[in-house]
Amino acid sequence: MKLKPYHIIIYTLLLFLSLKADGQSKEISSVLVNLYDRILFTGSDEEKVKLNDSILLVIDGYAASDSVFSHKFTNLRFLGQITSSDSRIKIITWNLLLRNGINNYYCYIIRKGKKSQGNRIYKLMGGHKPEQAETGRVYSADDWYGALYYAIEPCKKEYVILGLDFGGMMVSRKIIDVLSFTPDGRLVLGKDIFLRENKKRFREVLEYSSESVVSLRFNSPKMLIFDHLASFSTGEGDDESMGTGLSYDGYDYKKGTWYFITNVDARNPKK
Repeated sequence: MKLKPYHIIIYTLLLFLSLKADGQSKEISSVLVNLYDRILFTGSDEEKVKLNDSILLVIDGYAASDSVFSHKFTNLRFLGQITSSDSRIKIITWNLLLRNGINNYYCYIIRKGKKSQGNRIYKLMGGHKPEQAETGRVYSADDWYGALYYAIEPCKKEYVILGLDFGGMMVSRKIIDVLSFTPDGRLVLGKDIFLRENKKRFREVLEYSSESVVSLRFNSPKMLIFDHLASFSTGEGDDESMGTGLSYDGYDYKKGTWYFITNVDARNPKK
């Protein structure tokens, strides 16, 4: 792909800027803010895609920098950045919303490596899918379902991650997934360690009306809680949708398995 002039400027900027200096990191931050603002206010999908290509170039350089684990952008509300508590994994995600309502998702997962080897970078891209991520299979970097990740916790040799998927105009989804790596370094999403109704799942997916707000969070490193979902009529024929009820459900981690629990006391992390 032939680089546009503004692509060349940004790429050159990345080659010569070091994130060790606060003033220089602010310059890169300003570049990203400008690109996101232009995406927000342009009415052309073609222009949005070109601007997003520039963001990809910026994040390519940032993910490969020596400072990626020690630095975090503080003024970019469109860019998700989370780091695991053991400082071994950093995840960067964002989405591109097009005029027809389709969301495209972009994700960089950076795995810290030994100094002699450097970090491992996994670049994931996910397009709009009307169906939710399947709960009975694993995904790889090549067939990622697409989501914005906002929380991560180590769990033995794996990581439990929480994500958000804007499924469409009518539904949204919250996702609990497991991130791990094969001995040869391949990325794996999903593991059958979620037990609900005597059936094991590779992940949990909460699908609900886009008009509702559903919370999903870690109440402690070994407990997840989320709003109990209840069905209600949409007012259009016999269609029903899901929204929040008046209680909480969750998952409790014991001996390698996450067990589904209901009527969780969200006020007490120990219960």
